[in-house]
Amino acid sequence: MTTTPSTCPYTAGTALDPADPGFALDPADPAFAADPYPFYAALRGSGPAAEVPLVNGSSAWLVTGYDQVRAVLADPRFSNVPPQGAGRPKADSPAQRARALLARHMLNTDAPDHTRLRRLVTATFTPRRVDALRPRIEELTAGLLRRIPRRAEVDLVDAFAFPLPVLVIGEVLGVPTRDRAALREWTYRVGSPADALEPGALDDAWSSLHGYFSSLIEDKRRAPGEDLFSSLVGSGLSGEELLAMAFLLLFAGYETTMNLLASAVLLVLGHAEEPTGRHWPHVVEETLRHASPLEGTTWRRAVEDVEVEGVRIPAGASVLGVLAAASRDPGRYPDPDAFRPERWEQEDVPPSLAFGHGPHYCVGARLARLEAQIALPALFEALPGLRLAEDPALLPYRPGLLVRGPRRLPVRTPG
Repeated sequence: MTTTPSTCPYTAGTALDPADPGFALDPADPAFAADPYPFYAALRGSGPAAEVPLVNGSSAWLVTGYDQVRAVLADPRFSNVPPQGAGRPKADSPAQRARALLARHMLNTDAPDHTRLRRLVTATFTPRRVDALRPRIEELTAGLLRRIPRRAEVDLVDAFAFPLPVLVIGEVLGVPTRDRAALREWTYRVGSPADALEPGALDDAWSSLHGYFSSLIEDKRRAPGEDLFSSLVGSGLSGEELLAMAFLLLFAGYETTMNLLASAVLLVLGHAEEPTGRHWPHVVEETLRHASPLEGTTWRRAVEDVEVEGVRIPAGASVLGVLAAASRDPGRYPDPDAFRPERWEQEDVPPSLAFGHGPHYCVGARLARLEAQIALPALFEALPGLRLAEDPALLPYRPGLLVRGPRRLPVRTPG
């Protein structure tokens, strides 16, 4: 039996009222970015899938339950090829053409193209190759920790959570470290809603990324190295496929790990227990669940009418599996809003969906976990007595529905 689609809109600062058509979800709203979980809980309680109006005038179907998100991510009736004309209409421009080209990466493709593209990079991220990076990650971590000033207030995102994954993925991919600050700014913009940025900032970022990766690929053609980008240049990919792959691997290679590290430190420092003696792999897994560094998957498009537990999602609809909501589903995780690393000592805890599920499961998941399992204990060992320098409730978060983490993390370092 098909039920009537539920609508559960949201506007920050206003009580949630599914019956009020005047509400609309604003992903750029700082209040929503700081704490979207009450909204997601209400949405999950309203049904297995809900059509949510957005402030840009469009609407999207959000799926928030653990089992339902898993099902959507494994269902070929939900295509990864983005819907045509999603969001506000965009006038043709060089920046929009650059955006369209860079967005044609493997996360936005279906089989067989996705299978072909994914096969080219999976060999770099095998367990053996990833585990072999441990000594280098330990070396990079120690170097960053030595440079953090003592008895000072430090933004741990800028000083540690950002540079470590950028240094690691930069070496894997072959990206010069001198470019990391500009790349961070550009990728921050393209991962954020346009409404959260200054006018023109998004177009400038897409154009800059296109120009940067075009030059980098030419450099690799002239002087190939032992890095992944160099191997991709000789892999038979078209020029457009190379550009899109370069963008995706860099963005995904540091963004998730940066948010994972920053969120883990914030949670540990805000937790009542001392971090000494923690089982750090459990801390990492609980952070991935409790504070998913990817808020949602990339957008899916229903290629036909699909029923999700009795709710019909029409063909052509935009669909988002909300990973942050799925990982706090009380049907799968008792006391889901509590940060409890010890829950992972049990054998029946379902894996979090922080890295997705199905054919598009993140190829870099093992690397992200390894970096966090090395970096977190090293940080707390090097800086015993580390404490927050600001009320966590005042920290700004990344806007949008794609990635989630604190934009800055002020801490007071010990002497």
